[in-house]
Amino acid sequence: MRKFRFRNSSFISAVSVALVLCLIGAECVLLLSAGALVTRMREGLSITAVLMPDADSTHYAQMESYLAEDQRCIRYTFVSKEQALQKEIPSLGMNPEEFLGFNPLGDEYEIHIAEAYTHPDSLTVIIDQLSELPYVCEVSYPMKVATVIGRPVQRILWIIFIVALVLLLVAYVLIVNTIRLQIYAKRFLINTMTLVGATPWVTRRPFVRRNMLMGFVAGVVAVAIVLAGVIFFNTRFIPTGEELLPLTFGNISLIVVVVIGSGLLITLLASLIATGRYIRMDNNTLYEI
Repeated sequence: MRKFRFRNSSFISAVSVALVLCLIGAECVLLLSAGALVTRMREGLSITAVLMPDADSTHYAQMESYLAEDQRCIRYTFVSKEQALQKEIPSLGMNPEEFLGFNPLGDEYEIHIAEAYTHPDSLTVIIDQLSELPYVCEVSYPMKVATVIGRPVQRILWIIFIVALVLLLVAYVLIVNTIRLQIYAKRFLINTMTLVGATPWVTRRPFVRRNMLMGFVAGVVAVAIVLAGVIFFNTRFIPTGEELLPLTFGNISLIVVVVIGSGLLITLLASLIATGRYIRMDNNTLYEI
């Protein structure tokens, strides 16, 4: 019966730790999602490079070769002047070809730049280099939009980060209390080991090992729950083509390291602190608490 109670207590402690680690994992997902949103927004803007009216197939090949070799370019799209005209008609409210008698637009490339190069200084360099190409007559980019596009999200990112720190502190307190209650039931055993000459580390070792194992298992369970939640939201509630969080190797690795690492570190500290308290107590004090 006593063994059953111990196992039941350990199970409840593991579940409690896993739930707390789920909160840490959820905050990690929110932080990564906000960062991914900023990246998608910045990479969604494109540099428009309009080719000369007399550009021929050789110039098109040179342009595509230039873009393919440029590591700053993540993708590009060719837009013919007919396609560009159809895109402009709704905003102009009329067809300029009917008014002018010819299509005033030219063939163009919409070039999407990697997020690391979307800051104004880097964009200015890219635009100047494209403008110097002999077969390019005009280069444009919504610079004002780029400078403000991530500000609201970055503010939210800081708020989430502060909340994550608060939750990490709350998680530490909850896990420490959970482990402290578990070790409290073993306070007389700890005192007996101390009386027979066991060193502090020998006394702490079984508790540290058991609780760190519990923290590892709880961390693995928490990671599985968090990743399952991300997959669920990606498939059920997020519009097609979008993701709450891209489950890349880097993102998954970061979640695993943060959640499991937090479980191991917090249980280690909690075990050391809780056992140290009872190691330092004398017999009379043990009966008073």
